[in-house]
Order: sequence, then C-alpha cells, then structure tokens
Amino acid sequence: MIQQHHDPRFAAVDGAAVLAALRPCVAADALLHTTEEMRPYECDGLAAFRQLPLAVVLPANEAEVQAVVRTCHQLGVPVVARGAGTGLSGGAMPHPHGVVLSLAKMKSILSIDPAARMAVVQPGVRNLAISEAAAEYGLYYAPDPSSQIACSIGGNVAENSGGVHCLKYGLTVNNVLRLRVVNIDGEIMEIGSGGLDAAGYDLLALMIGSEGLLGIVTEVTVRLLPRPQKAQVILASFDDVQKAGDAVASIIAAGIVPAGLEMMDKPTTAAVEPFVNAGYDLDAEAILLCESDGTEEEVAADIAAMTAVLEKAGAKQIRVSRDEAERLKFWAGRKAAFPAVGRISPDYYCMDGTIPRKRLGEMLKAIAAMESKYRLRCCNVFHAGDGNLHPLILFDANVPGEFERTEAFGTEILELSVKLGGSITGEHGVGVEKIDAMCSQFDADSLAAFHRVKTAFDPDGLLNPGKAVPTLHRCAEFGRMHVHGGQLSHPDLPRF
Repeated sequence: MIQQHHDPRFAAVDGAAVLAALRPCVAADALLHTTEEMRPYECDGLAAFRQLPLAVVLPANEAEVQAVVRTCHQLGVPVVARGAGTGLSGGAMPHPHGVVLSLAKMKSILSIDPAARMAVVQPGVRNLAISEAAAEYGLYYAPDPSSQIACSIGGNVAENSGGVHCLKYGLTVNNVLRLRVVNIDGEIMEIGSGGLDAAGYDLLALMIGSEGLLGIVTEVTVRLLPRPQKAQVILASFDDVQKAGDAVASIIAAGIVPAGLEMMDKPTTAAVEPFVNAGYDLDAEAILLCESDGTEEEVAADIAAMTAVLEKAGAKQIRVSRDEAERLKFWAGRKAAFPAVGRISPDYYCMDGTIPRKRLGEMLKAIAAMESKYRLRCCNVFHAGDGNLHPLILFDANVPGEFERTEAFGTEILELSVKLGGSITGEHGVGVEKIDAMCSQFDADSLAAFHRVKTAFDPDGLLNPGKAVPTLHRCAEFGRMHVHGGQLSHPDLPRF
C-alpha cells in the first residue's frame, strides 16, 4: 500500500491565516475552501488515492500565480500545481496542509507563428486545441496522449507526456521550445528559446518532466509541424505475443521509423472491438498498428517495407487502411482502450513502465503468470515502438484485498521493467504512485543528486512535497534500499 509520510514541518500551518492571506491574491470566486467546493480536486486520474487540500486557488493570469506562490512561500505552505487532472500517477494529489494551484483558467492561445512554426500558449490550453487552432495554417502539435481531448499542455510539460506518435516525433521535451516559469520565490524564469539552441545549461529539459517540483509553468512555446500529405496504417494480427514483440524489434532493426507502432493483446481487443467496431481480429493473441506518414512516395515505401517485415515475422493477417476514414477507425480502438476496459471491470489500475522493445514478448508472458499469481485479469496496451507499456489491471475495489493485490501486481511489473533494462515510467510520471519503486531503480547517490537539484530550486521543499523523488529514509523504511549499519548516508535530506 502506498503511504504518505507525515511531515511535521507543515502540521502547524494555520488554515485561517492562509485563507486570509490568499484572499487578496485572486477573485473571490477563485478561492475554494469548503469540502464541497474542494471535492473535485481531491485526486487526479489516479482516483485510488485521495486527499482534500487546505484550499484551492484558480488564478486567472501569471501575476496572480506569482501572488499566490509568494504568499505560500512566506507562510511556509505547500503548493501543488494542477492542470486538467487527467494525470495517472497521483502527481496532482493535494497536500493536506497545502494549497492546490489550478491553472485551468489560463487557457488562451496567445499567438501562432506559421512562418516560425511555433505557438505560444497558456498552461491550461488543451493538447488537442493547439492542433485545432494551427490547422488553418496546415500545422499541428505532434505529441498526442490518449487523453489529448482533455489534458492540458501544462500537465503535459510536468509529466513529459508522449502519445501514439511519439516514436517518430518525440515526447513533450522534443516539442517545447520555451517556458515561462514562476519559481518558489514568485519570480519569473524564462527558459529555452525560439532558436535551435540556447546558451547555458539545458534547464528546459530539466523542467520538463519535473512534475511540479521545481516551478509553476505559466506559458509554453511549442513547436508546430506541417501536416503530412498522407498517412496510412497497417493492422497486423499474430497468433503469439512473442511473434508480435519480435516483429516490433524487427521493424526498428530494419531502419524503419514508423509514425506510430502500437500493440494490444487479445483481452484488450476483446474489450475494445464492441466499443468502437474497429474491425480487429478477435482471434489474434496480439495485434500491431504500424503507421507511416509523409509524402505519397515515402508512405508507399514504408508500408511495403513494414509489410515485408511483418510477413517474415509470422503475421497471420495484414490489412492496410484504404482511406483516411479507415485509418482513423483502426486508431479509434487504440485511443479508446482505457474507456473500453472501464466498461468490463468495476475498476482498473493503469500501469506505466518502459522496457527494451526486444523484450516485449518476455514481459507479456511474465504478466500472464502474474495474473495467476495475484488472481487478477490484465489487459495490455503498448507504445510498442519505444517499449512503453500500459498494463491495465482489472479489479473491484469493493472486494476486500483486491486493491492490495492490484498494487502488488503493479509493483512487480515495475520491478521487472527495471530488471529487463527499462524504467518504472514512460510518460505518466512518478507522482505518489511509483515513489517507492524509485528506490528499486536508483541508488542512494542518484537519489541524493536528485534532492540537491530540488533544493537548488526549492530549498524549503514547498513545491509538490512527497512526490516523484523518495528520501533515503523512505527507501530504507520500505526495505527497497540497503543502508549499511542502519545509518543513512545523507541524514540531512528532507523527509517529505
């Protein structure tokens, strides 16, 4: 069971004094403090873990963000930034003695420069809204998480989100040029540039994926790309998950970089097909979606090359989308995998890890064995091209013990990901969900280095405390790290 450590530093926070100090910072209706008002903010997409904050503030502009952060800093109050609340690692779960700073009102697209192929947006802008606004110029924003219709660009920056096309076009970090960030002192930092490079340390890469621990993003400049002339997708089915996994590795080994390369196993396609009627092969043990985009000639060459690789890898059925409508239909099932699984189970727990793509089949077979071990079903969805897996563990929270078994199941998947040469996260972040698993992936010196970076930006540990990076004390307490002689090597580190 994930546990939140009690931090005595914040126990003495005076709620009434905090509310009084925050009132001048924002409009009267932008400061929420009753239980009923704050209930929608008690969790993010990881609804298994909930906590009411001391207050919720909804600033309307950057100046109000500065005022709120300065006030919290002066009073020693934790600040948890929140985007659209679609995150899946508990990164936006409130602190009981802290303030949730929601950026939902800051949702303007400030400018689009079609010549420079960039857009400047506020953090509350929806991911998909950027592409919708850029469409008139023949441009779009490439990262496309499954939640792109709802997730915000600020949240994407915090988690370094990806999507089904990240194999070719990269994650958020590869598509953001510049950030404006409010630090814990309430000062503005401008990080990155509109050019190809910026002088000094690469603080842009450091800030992206930092999960709100280093600063509050108030403006994002994103890279826009020309819409490809054509896109076409192959739907391939396999009678064995190992063959499907090997096919993924073979496509990349052949020097092909698909625009998207996704895998779903048989239980997932069984859940998805009645939901979207995409035409999936329900007898297949696994299916692959392999997309190419570009010019007519580029797409034709890629489709031919991938088809040859898939045939050699043992695909039992190969279909190529005949038009744009069919291409979107094939993708609709993959995009709807999460809600489709929600129709067949009272609850599900979405994991997120990354492994070398050549070991996809090995991981799927291991997960099948875990299903028997924990007496729980699991549907598997993969960003197969880059080895990012999303096992969906099905459970019923109303059945005593099932959630505990689900957590243990998920923990074993993450630990195996590390053993196979991968990581405990691919795009969902660490948040509170995987904080103990961090102890399995990183040694004491690495964690100490992470804390030194955190301290450089936030000396008092007020920004999203207790998330993403565990203390050595926590790792030792949970038995995830060996501590010689019972002594922590860095006893001065904060215990969030």
